[in-house]
Amino acid sequence: MYVKFYLPSIFILVFFCTSCSNKQYQVLFQQKNALSDTAKMPIAIQSYRIKPQDILQIRNLQDINYLVNTSQAGNTAAAGTNSQGQTFQVEEDGEVALPVIGRLKVAGLTRVEAQKLVEDTYRKVLLKDPIIDLKIVNLKVTLLGEVKGQGNYILTKDKTTLVELIGEAGGLTDRSDAKSIQIIRGQEKKPEIINVDFDDIRAINDPRAILQSGDIVYVALNKRAARNDNLQNFSTVFKPALLLFNTALIIYTLIHK
Repeated sequence: MYVKFYLPSIFILVFFCTSCSNKQYQVLFQQKNALSDTAKMPIAIQSYRIKPQDILQIRNLQDINYLVNTSQAGNTAAAGTNSQGQTFQVEEDGEVALPVIGRLKVAGLTRVEAQKLVEDTYRKVLLKDPIIDLKIVNLKVTLLGEVKGQGNYILTKDKTTLVELIGEAGGLTDRSDAKSIQIIRGQEKKPEIINVDFDDIRAINDPRAILQSGDIVYVALNKRAARNDNLQNFSTVFKPALLLFNTALIIYTLIHK
């Protein structure tokens, strides 16, 4: 009689605990049907092209403190300055305003193309042999899941790889599934999901694993750790329920002696 009473209750508890055991971020990217056939094919990686609102960090390597000498540059209050150079924002019309030479159209150019344009323009207008260094400093990716350092990471160089990013984050945790690393890329309504298997050495040279601005990288939990979490969460919920059931059973037995 007692068995018939509490077996359904135990079944309900097991189902509830198993379905709710995973942490929130572990179920964010479980939509398997979002993987398109194109994601399985080799993808040509194109260099990032500058867009409005991008932040350009520019310095003249002939004078590491300023883009040009302050006596020549005039009013440069609109530009930010740090030890790495001056920063300038690309405006909505795709142009950037630079000291002395004025406004240049840079939207649609790659970093290398924009660097050459700035260098050539300064050479024609002002400087004899400028050596211009230009970086786009607002490009970033988001790293989530079983890594030692989750968060947003700035893409500090061209063609940063997934391996480099995870290395910068301190590596994978011992709970990670190296076979199940996902890069979510593209627009929110129709993202492209790229699966990367770090157990396969070929993943290191996979061109799809070269990161692009806006990418979300998710490292999944391995099956063993997931089972341990399920058991721990089940135990946390089940033990009080079992204690309550045993207490009720004892009271019931005493009453009906």
